[in-house]
Amino acid sequence: MSIAEIKKHLKTSNLVIGKDKTLKALRNNELVKVFLASNAPEEMIKDIEYYASVTKIDVEKLDIPNDELGVVCKKPFSIACIGMKRVVEKKKY
Repeated sequence: MSIAEIKKHLKTSNLVIGKDKTLKALRNNELVKVFLASNAPEEMIKDIEYYASVTKIDVEKLDIPNDELGVVCKKPFSIACIGMKRVVEKKKY
């Protein structure tokens, strides 16, 4: 389910890729969900789970390692975490 969800949102700009960008978006309460690779570093998992618990955001641990997650996202590098942005509709004036 979550891999299909990630692939669906790849075409839009709703994904935040990488630890630093994901943590920044978590602190600013811009995310709805965070995906972690199965072999993500323990320190990163603790940081993300802490901020996710403060902002009440779901953290989903994937069954695939970070190198396969990079392939799913069509990137030439491994990815340990991905954040899904909150979709905000723009008001027309």
